[in-house]
Amino acid sequence: MQISKKQIRKIIGWLILVLSAIGFVLVIYEEGFKRPILSQRNSLIVLKAILTVIWGGYVGLYFMAKTSKLFTKKYLSELVVILLISFALGFIFSEYNLPWFSPVTQTITDRILVSVLTVLVFVLEVSKVSLKVNQLKINPSMLFILSFLLLILLGTIFLMLPNAHYGRISMIDAVFTATSAVCVTGLIVLDTAKDFTLFGQLVILFLFQLGGLGMMTFTSFFGFFFRSSFSLQNQLFLKDFINEDNFSKIFSTLMKIISFTFLVEGVTIVLIFFTLDDAGFSQLEDKVFFSIFHGVSAFCNAGFSTLSNGLYQEGFRGNFDLHLILAISIVLGGIGFPVVVSYYSYLKHVIIGFVKKVFLGEAYRHVPRVVNIGTRLVMYTTLAFLVFGFVVYWFAEQNHTLDGLSPYGKIVTSIFGTVTPRTAGFNTVDMGALSMSTIVVMILLMYVGASPGSTGGGLKTSTFAVAMLNAFSMAKGKDRVEFFKREISNITLRKAFAVIALSFLVIGLAIFLVVLFEPEKPILKVAFEVFSAFSTVGLSLGITAGLGTFSKIVLIFTMFIGRVGTLTILIAFSRAVKNLSYRYPEESVFIT
Repeated sequence: MQISKKQIRKIIGWLILVLSAIGFVLVIYEEGFKRPILSQRNSLIVLKAILTVIWGGYVGLYFMAKTSKLFTKKYLSELVVILLISFALGFIFSEYNLPWFSPVTQTITDRILVSVLTVLVFVLEVSKVSLKVNQLKINPSMLFILSFLLLILLGTIFLMLPNAHYGRISMIDAVFTATSAVCVTGLIVLDTAKDFTLFGQLVILFLFQLGGLGMMTFTSFFGFFFRSSFSLQNQLFLKDFINEDNFSKIFSTLMKIISFTFLVEGVTIVLIFFTLDDAGFSQLEDKVFFSIFHGVSAFCNAGFSTLSNGLYQEGFRGNFDLHLILAISIVLGGIGFPVVVSYYSYLKHVIIGFVKKVFLGEAYRHVPRVVNIGTRLVMYTTLAFLVFGFVVYWFAEQNHTLDGLSPYGKIVTSIFGTVTPRTAGFNTVDMGALSMSTIVVMILLMYVGASPGSTGGGLKTSTFAVAMLNAFSMAKGKDRVEFFKREISNITLRKAFAVIALSFLVIGLAIFLVVLFEPEKPILKVAFEVFSAFSTVGLSLGITAGLGTFSKIVLIFTMFIGRVGTLTILIAFSRAVKNLSYRYPEESVFIT
C-alpha cells in the first residue's frame, strides 16, 4: 500500500509533537526535581537528539509543501523556525573556544539554550493543536473558563515540584499561588522572594503572563503564525476572545494585541533596569531578572514582586522613578486592548493623511469614526477615577504615608496609590499606615477595576459608567440612555445590571464565608481582602498569610470568578434559549 505525501506529512507532524512533548517533560523534570534520573550530560545528549530529529522533521515538512514557491509569506514562519533551530544546533554542536567561555560556562550555556529551544518548540506545537479545539463543539465561554482551569492546574503541579520552592509547600498554598498568578491578582500566602526558587519564580512569571493575555489569545496567535492560515471555524471561535467582529481583521487585531503587549513590557523592562541601583544587586543577572519580572507583572496588573515587602522594601521605597514607570505600565495594561486598537487605527489614519497632504499634495480626508462610544466611555471613566483617586490620596495621606516625602515623592506616591488599586496590587507604602478614608476609596477603586479586554479585573470601567448613565437618565425621565450623540443599546444596559448584581452576590457571599471561618478577623480587613481578590488587585491589609484553609479556598474561588467574569460563568453553564418568537403581556413592577 502506497503512502501519500499527505499521510507522510501527518505522521511527521505527530512525531514532532510527541518528541517536543517528551523534551518538554524532560526539561521540567530535570529542573523541577532534586534527584533527576539522567545526569546533566546524558540529559543534554537526549535533548540534542530530540531537537535534531525535530529539525529534520521541520525541514522535511518544508520541502514537502504543496507549492514550489517556498519563500512566500505563507512559509516564511516555518523557514524562520528551521533557521533558528539550525543556528542553535550549529552553535551547540560546534567546538567554539571563546576567551570568555570556560568549559563550565559552555556546558551551562548549551543546557540553557537547548532547554529554552525545547520549550519554545513545545509551545509552538501545542499552539498549532489549539487551533483544532473548536472541533470539540464547546462554547467559547466554557472554553475560556477551562483554559484558565488548565493553566491553574499546570501551575499548581509545577509549583509543587521540589526545586520550585524551599522547604515544604502544601497543596492549598500551591493552588492559591497558581490561581493568584493566573488570575493576575497578586495575593500571596507565601513569600515569593524567600519561599520560591528561581525556577518557581519563573513559573509564576509565565503564569501571570499567560493569565494576563489569556491562554487562548496567546496560543491562537502562535498557532496561526506558524500554520499561516485560519479556518472559518477558527475565526468564528476566536472573535469572541479578542472582541473583533470583522473576520478580515482577526489576525491583524491579534497581532496588534501581542505586539503592544511585548512592546510595552520590553520598554518597561529597559526603563526599570536603568532606574535600579547596582548596589542592591550582587550580580547583573539578578538585576535583569528583577526588571523582567516586575515589568511583566506591572503590565499584566499582576502585583507579584520578588521583594519580600514589595516596593516598600528598603532601597526601593524611595525609587520614585521606578514607581512612576510601573504606574504608567499598569495604566497601559489596564486600559484595554480594544481602546489600544481603536486609537492605533485613529493615529494611523491621521499620520498617513498628514504624510499624503505634505508630500503628495492630496487633500486631507476626514478621520473615520474608529473611536467608538465604548472607547470614549473607558477613557473618560478611567481619567475621572485617576483624578478622583489622586485628589483623595493627596489630601487624606498628608499626615500619614506622604509625611516626610519630597514634593516629587508625594506626587508619585499619590499617583501610584491611585493606580495600584485599579487591579495592580503593588504597594510602595505601609498598607497598615493608610488612613481610613483612603482605605474606603481604595475599596471603591478596586471594585470598579480596569477596563474590559485588558489584563486587569474588577467590575470594569465601562460597566460602572453605563450604570451611572442609566441612573442619571432615569432621574431625568428619559426612556433611553444617550452619550456623545449615541444611544446605548438595551442589551448593554441589561448586561451592566446583571454584572453588578452578580458581583455584589459573589462579594457578599465571600465576605460572609470568610467572617464565618475567621471570626476574629476585623470585618474591614476581610472586606478589603475579598474586594481585592474579586477585582484581582492583590493589595492586602496583612491578613492573607494568616487565613485558614477554608478561607483560602473561598478567596481562590473569588479570584477565579473575578478574573473570568460572573456573567461568563453564568453563560457557560446556562442553556441558550432557542426560540424567542413569542412575547408575554407586559406589566410594570413598583421600584423606588
